[in-house]
Amino acid sequence: MPDSASAPVRVSVRLELESGGRVGPGKIALLEAIAREGSIAGAARALGMSYPRAWALVEAVDAALGAPAVSRAPGGHRGGGAELTAAGRALIARYRDVEAAAQRQAGPEPTPKERAPRSRRGG
Repeated sequence: MPDSASAPVRVSVRLELESGGRVGPGKIALLEAIAREGSIAGAARALGMSYPRAWALVEAVDAALGAPAVSRAPGGHRGGGAELTAAGRALIARYRDVEAAAQRQAGPEPTPKERAPRSRRGG
């Protein structure tokens, strides 16, 4: 068994923004799902999350940024939609850059076989 001090670790990053708001892996995953799915409802379904929860997280990201991260079009019989704003795309890029830098410093990630089950937390 490897020494725990030198064993592979997986980094989990949470950014604390100037506003005091926090953005972690859960909110970033939601923004990425919105970009992929084209709607908040579709992103919520893809992540197994309720629509009200997804909407609340998007509003929390907007408040933390002080600008909209997601541009929303009203729903209805033609359907609505959502797409990331420049601020939303920049937040994801910054988060992924910080995460990658932290992971480089921490060393290699554990393989799937080495990973312990993770608890789910919003972020």
